[in-house]
Amino acid sequence: MAKQKTITLKRVVVTGLGALTPLGNTVADTWKNLLNGVSGAGPITKFDASGFKTRFACEVKGFDPLKYFDAKEARRLDLFAQYSIAAADEAYRDAGLDTAEFDKNRAGVIWASSVGGMPTMDEQMIDYAEHRGKPRFSPFLVPKIITDIAAGHISIRFGLHGINFCPVSACASSTNAVADAFNYIRLGMADIIVAGGAEGAICESSVGGFSAMKALSERNDDPQKASRPFDKDRDGFVMGEGAAGLILEEYEHAKARGAKIYAEMIGAGFGADAYHLTATHPEGLGAYLAMKNALEDAGITAEQVDYINMHATSTPVGDDSEIKSIVRLFGEDPKHLSVSATKSMTGHLLGAAGAIESLICVMAVKEDIIPPTINTENVGDEIHKGIDLTLGKARKKTVNVAMSNTFGFGGHCAIAAFEKYKG
Repeated sequence: MAKQKTITLKRVVVTGLGALTPLGNTVADTWKNLLNGVSGAGPITKFDASGFKTRFACEVKGFDPLKYFDAKEARRLDLFAQYSIAAADEAYRDAGLDTAEFDKNRAGVIWASSVGGMPTMDEQMIDYAEHRGKPRFSPFLVPKIITDIAAGHISIRFGLHGINFCPVSACASSTNAVADAFNYIRLGMADIIVAGGAEGAICESSVGGFSAMKALSERNDDPQKASRPFDKDRDGFVMGEGAAGLILEEYEHAKARGAKIYAEMIGAGFGADAYHLTATHPEGLGAYLAMKNALEDAGITAEQVDYINMHATSTPVGDDSEIKSIVRLFGEDPKHLSVSATKSMTGHLLGAAGAIESLICVMAVKEDIIPPTINTENVGDEIHKGIDLTLGKARKKTVNVAMSNTFGFGGHCAIAAFEKYKG
């Protein structure tokens, strides 16, 4: 019989951050624009959307792939993979890993995407149809479109031989990536993991598909005010794109190499609505269970949470059900708690949403600032009024604990919890 192991869970800290978003091509620019309440929305430029019901999105702006790879390599990478490498590169350098000595056999990558290379598939199938069914497919088609390929590219770029995979849980995907990294490190199976996610799916099939589901806002006359979480006139989400990465590291390992520490990750929680393919449970059951499990995992009470970055996509059903889940767990009038919906600025980054919103939670904990919810002019009658939605402007507030909520089609619910680093 195998000898039983006694496992002491290790502490996990965040030592590096990277971001490429509709609000900026670095963490600093993204954070500045978030705090200033800037919207990243505008007319779609990536394809001719004139015939679509929704003709706007939150696109990344001014991204130059040649800063990261030569033209030949860039052609072999779908946009989501290019974004992944850019965000991971910033996080890696921010953590000082580019100059540090560490065991690369114990350093890995867990990097998510929900849909992978949809633009590449669109491009190839349109070309196939235009040439009357004559096969002209690229030999790079498959490695460009598969969702796991970004994790592979990142590991190759930095020579990391440890844990390497891509979780897929729709819009909860990159929260699952961050949570998986947290768990592998605290179980002692890795010292460092590059965790995050990317999406570059502003293309014909993606916009068309979500539009056909009536999931997207159609406020074409005023895109910058289209994402309006909790508002009585909200009519759907605004699609976003980009990437974000966090360097998660075992505490003693980070301390030994003198790494700067942004925050400590203290818990993760999961649940499922088990209700509908695309709609959230009307009472937010999965969200409630996932948040409750995250608190239990972190060993804290609801009263200790200062900030929740809500999933809140600006859909009529989703925003209301998430608020209900918060009221159930935190109470009718939790005066200690602030929430905000930063998708009102970034748009919905699909599988990358959890990564950027985890990063936002880390920054809120570090800087003691709650980023705002913008565009909400008249809170819907169905939205519980006892929750501080941080409307309009960022607010200074001591943030000791922050949680990121993410939910995906299929009923997937995943939560990440972070705490102010105290040594």
